[in-house]
Amino acid sequence: MFHGKNINFLKKAIFSLLILNIMAGILIGCGDSGEADKKPVIYLYPTKEQKINVKLNYSGKLTCTYPEYKNGWQVTAKSDGTLINEDDNKQYSYLFWEGINKSKWDLSEGFVVKGEDTGEFLQQILSKMGLTPKEYNEFIVYWLPQMKENKYNLIKFAGKEYQDEAKLDISPKPDSILRVFMVYKPLNKSVKVKEQTISSFERKGFTVVEWGGTKVN
Repeated sequence: MFHGKNINFLKKAIFSLLILNIMAGILIGCGDSGEADKKPVIYLYPTKEQKINVKLNYSGKLTCTYPEYKNGWQVTAKSDGTLINEDDNKQYSYLFWEGINKSKWDLSEGFVVKGEDTGEFLQQILSKMGLTPKEYNEFIVYWLPQMKENKYNLIKFAGKEYQDEAKLDISPKPDSILRVFMVYKPLNKSVKVKEQTISSFERKGFTVVEWGGTKVN
């Protein structure tokens, strides 16, 4: 038999648990369900020093930019890629942004790579795609720590689907532009997918290079 005090205690405990469950549900619902586009960085290589305007038309929500994105970036760029941001008159190596969207990525083709082999794979494939050693090394040191401990990584390099969700408007117009966006999914075991065809990129005149990526759970 429960005494009155015990019954009251149980009622209060049950009520508290119900409140905690309701709050947990609210907190879970408040989270953004989109995937994060991580560290896209934009390098600008004009043939001579010149002023360049870069605008990003992103279908998601920007979460971080550096230098600060104020309806575009206005910079003076040198041929070696050095940038002077007109807003603060400071020097930068590239334009950086991150954001969250709700893209659905098609991973029916790509590459399945052992986690321990990911660094060597990225070095080879990014070089083939046209990134310089400086560019692909910066890519690898950012992404490799997140990928190397996975048993396998399913890796795809997005093309038009990424470019449509993150459109760049650059003035003056570049002579050549390379946008490398990696989509990867950690795997516990190997799977078979169609191998993605990778094209090489040739730099001509005023060149723009961008790299970034996202993890799919």
